[in-house]
Amino acid sequence: MPSDTGLPADDGRSGRLPPIPEAAMTPEQKRVAAGIAAGPRGGLRGPFPAMLRSPEVAERFQKLGEYLRFNSSIPAALNELAILITAREWTAQYEWYAHHLLAMKAGLPAAIAEAVAEGRMPDGMDADQEMVWRFCTELHRTRTVSDASYAKVKERFGERGVIDLIAVSGYYVAVAMTLNVAEVPLPPGVPVPLQPL
Repeated sequence: MPSDTGLPADDGRSGRLPPIPEAAMTPEQKRVAAGIAAGPRGGLRGPFPAMLRSPEVAERFQKLGEYLRFNSSIPAALNELAILITAREWTAQYEWYAHHLLAMKAGLPAAIAEAVAEGRMPDGMDADQEMVWRFCTELHRTRTVSDASYAKVKERFGERGVIDLIAVSGYYVAVAMTLNVAEVPLPPGVPVPLQPL
């Protein structure tokens, strides 16, 4: 199966759990890989080449991710902001690389993403952006959210929105863990986007 994870610039590495050649896949791995590639992602990339070592995990995980990426009650630019916050908290380079592109396409201002990458509260956020930034940052750093942050998300997006925002944060923690442990490389020539804080 082709993958767009690529190789890191100049060191020739393909990570700890590189894509499995199709000829070496089990029938179950082939079935799951084909199902992922046939869905809205259009290919097997990010954490999924590594996760394919456990096909049932990959299949179940991708179904949750499909909902959170493509059908969440949280608007796309705000959803991507939540993902970028998660990537920064975990210093997940590939996650940041992939979702920064998606965040820009969804209309998140570049200055907000830049501030998140630098580990600081962005200036000039609108009310929704600030609400998501506060909720997700609190969630990652304190393992809960304040009554004020909870109330704002509930008022704006309802209880479904609260759960969707928690779920996207948690899902992308697991993605970050997988990418970091598997050492999924950036495409050739892409500079490391996140510097140590």
